[in-house]
Amino acid sequence: MIPRLALILALLLPLPLGAAEVTVEPGPGALQRAIAGALPGDVLILSPGLHPGAITIDRSLTLTGTGEAVIDGGGLGTVVTIAAPDVTVRGLTVTGSGHDGTMLDAGIKILKGADRARIEANRLLGNLHGIDVHGGRDARVTGNAIEGTQGPKMNERGNGIYVWNSPGAVIEGNSVRWGRDGVFANASRENVFRNNTFRDLRFAVHYMYTNDSEVSGNVSIGNHLGFAIMFSNRVVVKDNLSLGDRSNGVMLNYANNGDVSGNLVRGGAEKCLFIYNAHKNLIYDNRFQDCGTGIHFTAGSERNVLTGNAFLGNQEQVKYVGTRQVEWSFEDRGNFWSDHPAFDLNGDGIADGAFRPNDLMDHILWSQPAARLLTGSPAVQLIRWSQSSFPAMLPGGVTDSHPLMQPLTIPVPDDLAADEAAVAGRWAKGTDDDFDLDDLGSH
Repeated sequence: MIPRLALILALLLPLPLGAAEVTVEPGPGALQRAIAGALPGDVLILSPGLHPGAITIDRSLTLTGTGEAVIDGGGLGTVVTIAAPDVTVRGLTVTGSGHDGTMLDAGIKILKGADRARIEANRLLGNLHGIDVHGGRDARVTGNAIEGTQGPKMNERGNGIYVWNSPGAVIEGNSVRWGRDGVFANASRENVFRNNTFRDLRFAVHYMYTNDSEVSGNVSIGNHLGFAIMFSNRVVVKDNLSLGDRSNGVMLNYANNGDVSGNLVRGGAEKCLFIYNAHKNLIYDNRFQDCGTGIHFTAGSERNVLTGNAFLGNQEQVKYVGTRQVEWSFEDRGNFWSDHPAFDLNGDGIADGAFRPNDLMDHILWSQPAARLLTGSPAVQLIRWSQSSFPAMLPGGVTDSHPLMQPLTIPVPDDLAADEAAVAGRWAKGTDDDFDLDDLGSH
């Protein structure tokens, strides 16, 4: 649903001095002729009905409607191309783009030089890419409902919103369903992706070479992967929800100097958090719950700070692939571990004993999975008892010297919890589509 109140308020905004309102009736070529005859600042009001595309907006205009006006590209190319600064497209339904991936066909495309575009409260249905912000600076994409394609294979679909080399873009309050990725940002910077909802996609948010940016307050439900930050530096990932995603809730792959906080991942992901060759990140006050692995930490990732996080009910809390001794507490504050039988005799909220989530047998099981058949044998139990009694025998790995006694809570609104319940068990059916999330080179 398009936010009606926001649309009404936007329509009531005062017009620029000298601007005219022009009503455009449906019909072949009528909309492009109206654009050609308009002056900068004019407002074109599209009457309900079908307005055949494709169209190009080459001057500073506002296109608006009540949601009953439809611009249809007829299955060829991009439906609406914005080639001028200070253009607003509001309250329209845009559909019928082509499906040529090499041309990046889209419902709405914002070209380089088309700065300060405003794409507000539209419906974008069945296009290859919903909105392609392709070089225009300081774009605002807010309150849109985007539904992509459900075929062919997922990797051959387009993204709900594609941001390429578009500094200052703000993507806020949109809902994206179907297609490939909810938002894919590539070679950009200073972007903000805030308070969007993503469902039935490959990745909810996918960052590549996008620095100094923010991903906050977003919701990922039933996607193959929630929030993937790859080859990007100084990204803030905060207050997001990953509910019922399949592979990873949050992935940091060659991502450095980031701030990951206040996120909730739960509902059966293979890995709540995957850290691969990522350095100097602050990871705090997150809740990682009911995953196959709470956190998988590998490829020489160093100088990361983990504190205040809660690890609850994961089949394996930590998989640390490395030989170094790593401390996961900061300024005498560690993390909560649901499998730590802790005591707190002085009542300061910090457990009296340190916690090590892994031992030598875990390292053996990671490299030789068939050894799981021996986990209940007397020999394995003797090894584990010996390590607990003689800590010098322990291999390198994670130690939390100041574990917390209580986990933090991150509430989920009732409507989102219902959506989470609706996708529960989805991945047990083997719905992997056509790509391998563990093949990092395929992203």
